[in-house]
Amino acid sequence: MPTNNLDCTRFLRRMLWIVFVFSLAGVAFSATLSYREFTGAVASCPAAGAPGTIFGLPACVYGLVMYVLLAVLSGFGLIHTRLWGIHTRLSG
Repeated sequence: MPTNNLDCTRFLRRMLWIVFVFSLAGVAFSATLSYREFTGAVASCPAAGAPGTIFGLPACVYGLVMYVLLAVLSGFGLIHTRLWGIHTRLSG
């Protein structure tokens, strides 16, 4: 368990890296499914408007949006914790 600010920052960065890597894998997977769905290639998502869609779009499209958002947010978190770590090292 982290005991000081530096340990907390390292722990937070490690967790953010894990989230970032998994979100990039999710982006790749859902982007592949979405691309196949909209180009007519074989995909495991249901066709637009078919049962299993949400507001007329396949679930893989919403997965793509969610994973992109997660990657962007965790990326911002990594940048922020890096800058915060640099600031605390310079000031302390």
